[in-house]
Amino acid sequence: MADIKNLTNGFIKQNPTFVQVLGMCPTLAVTTSAENALGMGLAVLAVLVMSNIAISLIRKLVPDNIRIPVYIVVIASFVTVIDLLMHGFTYDLWKTLGLFIPLIVVNCIILGRAEAFASKNGVLDSIFDALGMGLGFTGSLLLLGSIREILGNGTIFGLKVMSETFKMYLFILPPGAFIALGLLLAFFNSLTLKKQKKGGK
Repeated sequence: MADIKNLTNGFIKQNPTFVQVLGMCPTLAVTTSAENALGMGLAVLAVLVMSNIAISLIRKLVPDNIRIPVYIVVIASFVTVIDLLMHGFTYDLWKTLGLFIPLIVVNCIILGRAEAFASKNGVLDSIFDALGMGLGFTGSLLLLGSIREILGNGTIFGLKVMSETFKMYLFILPPGAFIALGLLLAFFNSLTLKKQKKGGK
């Protein structure tokens, strides 16, 4: 029977961005706005779920010595599907995200979950694991993208929420990505330390 804990692990306890610090390239590059962040997060989520399902189904058929190349081919196939769908139905977003969509193939979150989980577990557990990690990653990107867009442009999803005088353009530039991510990492690390201290008492 599937373990529901696989669904919740990716949100806080094993969050890919704020705990495992994985997928930093798209995290820093595409979070200039909440829309871009959400688009990239959902693309990764879709690829993660589909590749986990496929790899779980074929796990007993793939010899150990060629499993990594096989996983990469599976992941690349789903990335191609997502890339073409985004090109056809969300062209503006596809154009904005650009090269970072094909680069999902080498996203260490996806290959990591394929190797560490989907290749060793059943389909339902693998789906829950993919949803948990994918939603955790999407939430992380959305949080970072929203903060950067609000502080840098005074908008959220293009809607004005701050006055023109409030804008801090630094946050939509590359240094702003590092600053915002660093502050969020510090915040989540402080939460983890507090929980550990409470647990130790």
